[in-house]
Amino acid sequence: MPDKPSVLFVCVHNAGRSQMAAAYLTHLAGDRVEVRSAGSAPADQVNPAVVQAMAEEGIDISAESPKILTVDAVQASDVVITMGCGDTCPVFPGKRYLDWELDDPAGQGVDAVRPIRDEIRTRIERLTAELTAELTAGPTTGQADERDHR
Repeated sequence: MPDKPSVLFVCVHNAGRSQMAAAYLTHLAGDRVEVRSAGSAPADQVNPAVVQAMAEEGIDISAESPKILTVDAVQASDVVITMGCGDTCPVFPGKRYLDWELDDPAGQGVDAVRPIRDEIRTRIERLTAELTAELTAGPTTGQADERDHR
């Protein structure tokens, strides 16, 4: 892993799960990790319930906008975390792929989004600790409790 690892979060609309994950990783890791998010079929805007749920955590994502998944974004990332986008994410050798099975917040109110947000935060906290450990100790065996595709 390079001096500054890069992580790409991918979901279908890039309007909920991947936006929350990217915001949490940016919030928790700061400039130690390069963070991207994208969608295989981006929505017009970030889900308002997701914006509200993240605001409750003190994280403002109201200025974010969904972005299309590109081959370049995948190639530029060390870790690619998919969240329900199926097989639309291109796979390249040497990248670490994780698939996080999470409920989709699309069409849900903030009460339904909160548990998804909280699960994402827990996973991001683990990921941040893992990436930080790899930066200080070098590569590990890549143990993860999520599905790990290499």
